[in-house]
Amino acid sequence: MHHSITGQYLARFRRTADGADTPRGLLPLTGAQRRFLLVRSLDPQGRPDVVPLFFAFPRGTVDLARLRAAAGYLAALHPALRARPEVVRGTPVQRLAEADVPAVRVEAAPGEDASAALRRALGDWRADGSPLRLFLASDDAPVGDVPADDTSSTGAGPSSEILAIALDHTACDGQSLSRVIEELTDAYAAALGPRDVPPASADQEADAYREAVLLQLEAESRAGAPAALGYWGERLRDVRDAVPSPGPLPPGALPSGAAALRLPAGTAPLPFPDLLGACAAAARALYGEGTHPLGYPWGGRPAAARPVLGCFLNTVVFPATAAAAGPDAHAALSTAWWDDLDRADTPFDEVVRAARTAGAPWSGRLAGLLTVEDAHRAPALRLGAVTGREVYVDGRPVRAPFAVSVSQGSELLVRMAWDRTVLDDNVAGDAFGELTGALRARLTAPAPFA
Repeated sequence: MHHSITGQYLARFRRTADGADTPRGLLPLTGAQRRFLLVRSLDPQGRPDVVPLFFAFPRGTVDLARLRAAAGYLAALHPALRARPEVVRGTPVQRLAEADVPAVRVEAAPGEDASAALRRALGDWRADGSPLRLFLASDDAPVGDVPADDTSSTGAGPSSEILAIALDHTACDGQSLSRVIEELTDAYAAALGPRDVPPASADQEADAYREAVLLQLEAESRAGAPAALGYWGERLRDVRDAVPSPGPLPPGALPSGAAALRLPAGTAPLPFPDLLGACAAAARALYGEGTHPLGYPWGGRPAAARPVLGCFLNTVVFPATAAAAGPDAHAALSTAWWDDLDRADTPFDEVVRAARTAGAPWSGRLAGLLTVEDAHRAPALRLGAVTGREVYVDGRPVRAPFAVSVSQGSELLVRMAWDRTVLDDNVAGDAFGELTGALRARLTAPAPFA
């Protein structure tokens, strides 16, 4: 009888919760959350995966005390924003805690600008605190907007301050990020705080969140059936660990390099297989021939679940190969991707085990990551009468050797970051050229799937 990793975890959690003094205070973890905690435990510095958004405001327009109260309102309402991960009798769980969201002003040290101050604050993130944190830094130095012609070098403007809204990835996915921005705007406007959440509403949200996570785990357990594992084993049997081992960081260098480019978006968004194909071109430029595992987030809440905040996604693996160019190769890539989506709920740890069982000499380390955002759905952060402008703070550590983010709206914003302990800047720059060259070719193609 097949026993999925997720099914075994779900059984252990239920036994743990049944034996707990306060079982309602314990919550299970989705497969993605367990993966993030595993990656954190394996990191030499114990770093969590942190997802920050940065917004520029005119100096003096952000009321930090009011903002902290508004963030506390969100945390008091949404369990994912006040839960703390821990291990109980060998089982990873989340435990509900009081809503306590820090909102701090980060003073720049001598020689620092706002970007450096925020990088330092995010780098000092302690894993045992609130999953939602706010940081505000100010100076007159430019920070990372992206011009139309090339890389990220224009500034937020003089007399600006930069607000970082940062979440532990165990508490959020893309859908949750958008809601946090929307609800933070509303709570700030209404001057709400954590005491404004009725206890009955907090209890209802906790029940809804617990139900949603259990539904997610049941779906993940079903997706780990032998047929799906057989598919992934065959699909990934040629995947190899071709990524160079980390080396020392050059003295004085930031942990990651970055490049960005805006492109005309065309009349319709680029299909996802086009973006995967472009990332595959970058991987071949970085690692040479072979089959390189790229990861991308996919998924959402189970159909029967209520729309709670949290982390309901899976990292799907795409085997990037040195396929020939042309219409036939593009059609084959698209067909394979659609087949992958039929098994996209199979948890990442199950997929790695299936690949290794099929003979792939693969540790589970990804060669690159791709995330895609619909810019039309990105909410604006409005604090009082002022709307913040999203900016970018580069140079923060990245989990993969390279990570590509694509925002599709009236134009195509393509950003790539790379780990400087693994990849040389010049080599990474060449790979970014291959990436954007492939995207330009698809943008000028006669039809999306021609």
